[in-house]
Amino acid sequence: MMVFSWQGVLLLSLVAAVSVYADMTLDCRPGFVTVVWTESRSQADLSLYRLGNCFPTSVTAREVVFSVDFNDCNFRKMVTGNQLIYTNDLIYISSPDSSVLPVTHPVVCTYERPKDWYPLIYDPVFNTYGEGDLAFTIGLMNDDFSGPAKSTSFPLGSFIPIMASVEQMNHQPLLLLLEECVAAATPELQPESNLYPIITNKGCLVDSKISRSKFEPREKPSEMHLSLQAFRFALGKEVFIHCKLVAWDPTGLDNTKKACHYVKDQG
Repeated sequence: MMVFSWQGVLLLSLVAAVSVYADMTLDCRPGFVTVVWTESRSQADLSLYRLGNCFPTSVTAREVVFSVDFNDCNFRKMVTGNQLIYTNDLIYISSPDSSVLPVTHPVVCTYERPKDWYPLIYDPVFNTYGEGDLAFTIGLMNDDFSGPAKSTSFPLGSFIPIMASVEQMNHQPLLLLLEECVAAATPELQPESNLYPIITNKGCLVDSKISRSKFEPREKPSEMHLSLQAFRFALGKEVFIHCKLVAWDPTGLDNTKKACHYVKDQG
């Protein structure tokens, strides 16, 4: 498992959407987090807030509180460099006929990576028939993925073609997967970094819920083509996309090894 990053610049001067109706305080502790959302919209029903798939711990007239473990609520965990990052989304579920607009706000807790943390070692139960080094690459491409992109500037709403691949040398045939991807305004993820989740939950393209982003059909098991729709993020700054790439035996896949995106009206 390796971590890569590449650079993209959004052409338009736009900023990530943040609610102007409320304030959020975040208390990140070892193993759990407390989120307090203060709402100024009197017509909002605070019981409709969710942190991932968790209901509020408590609700008052103006505040909704979540005090939860990172093992709950579908928190996403990312280990990159010297950092351990937990991410989730605070959302307000608004009915179509409601005058109260829905809210989505990122919740990010970043810690120093424990010195004794190492990735889990996979002990295969199948017979391997080759071994060797793996060389991972990832980069911005032109529109038909035939060569490198000539520019790193993309107008809002246009597609950013991204190709990832693994050169397997003499190793057994493996399937390449993009396990996690987030956008940040820094070349290295920092505790104070504002993150935009792109791929979470071990290979799910969550950005496709709100955009036309999609995985393109595979041409090779060792390659992935991602058409990422340019999004609003980091006003006037360069945008860096940080990703985890995984190469895995195609006969040993489960729901933690996938590449999926949302299809409108189908899920």
